Amino acid sequence: MGMSLEDRVRSAVAALLHAAGESQTELAAVLGVSQAQVSRRQSGAAGWSLADCEAVAAHYGIDVLDLFAGPTRAAEALPAARRRALGRQAGPHRSAATEGRTS
Repeated sequence: MGMSLEDRVRSAVAALLHAAGESQTELAAVLGVSQAQVSRRQSGAAGWSLADCEAVAAHYGIDVLDLFAGPTRAAEALPAARRRALGRQAGPHRSAATEGRTS
């Protein structure tokens, strides 16, 4: 059996964060939650609600069904204008090596 819907959403959010060059902190601000809450959702300790999924999809300019389809489809659906420029690090003063880690 393939990935569960929860796994697909978590993987798709991670792919979108990476492709857009954004941090969990930036996504948290859009959703009106803390970075820790995004981290809990991404680790599986908490789930992504349907309202969260709609907000994430709207933020990235994709259809929520692309988010549900998983990381490849979500990243492919991301508009070119939302993709990070080559060489741009994720978030302010963060490297790809520290992306997604909590303090």
